[in-house]
Amino acid sequence: MSTPPTSANVDVRGPRFAAWITSGVLALTLITNFWPLLAFQTVVFALGALLGPRRSPYGLLFARLVAPRLSPTKESEPASPVQFAQFVGFIFAAIGLIAYLSGAVLVGQIFVAFAFAAALLNAAFGICLGCKIYPLVARFVPRGDNATA
Repeated sequence: MSTPPTSANVDVRGPRFAAWITSGVLALTLITNFWPLLAFQTVVFALGALLGPRRSPYGLLFARLVAPRLSPTKESEPASPVQFAQFVGFIFAAIGLIAYLSGAVLVGQIFVAFAFAAALLNAAFGICLGCKIYPLVARFVPRGDNATA
């Protein structure tokens, strides 16, 4: 049974909305090879990874312009995996951006294509690859709440 968003959860529609915008930006990057679009998306990913999905640029856009026009949600998902997914997106976008800037356009296109595929999978089907990887990575990260002195 799904629950409404709490401070630790987000409305499932927000990350999917963000994934649609991300897919569009990355598709335009692939079509045009205009690296400033990728630079913009890299910053968006970085902010999402640092601030969380609610305070990311696309999260704020969803909260202010889209969510008020929708019925209240009955589904939510944990924010931490979504935030981790933003970090994974940042890594791929940053490598792609570095490749574009260094003249390795094909390498840049490959990394952008991977990020695009992941974003489109989330947008169209609700499958968040970064969220799926999160539990595997989280087991290896020490937690402060169960650390011993």
